[in-house]
Amino acid sequence: MLLKRELLEEIKAGKVDLIFRRWSKPTVKAGGTLKTKVGLLSIKAIDDMSPDDVSEAEARRAGFKDVADFRKWLDTMKPGHLFQRIEVGYLGEV
Repeated sequence: MLLKRELLEEIKAGKVDLIFRRWSKPTVKAGGTLKTKVGLLSIKAIDDMSPDDVSEAEARRAGFKDVADFRKWLDTMKPGHLFQRIEVGYLGEV
């Protein structure tokens, strides 16, 4: 899973703890870790869901201003039949 540096820094700072992804097949699993440019992330939970079910609170937890901002971002993502809500945390430098 590729994450932009800005988002990684927000996760490291504790400002973001939720990521949304639309893809054809998942590349991470709950209980796993992800090595990134800023350190190691924990993948705490993954839930299948519809983008229509994203709440204002979840959008903000993912670093968006609101649901409208989230939907604007979603329109730029590659197509995929699977949409997932991924809870993440920062574990530290590798």
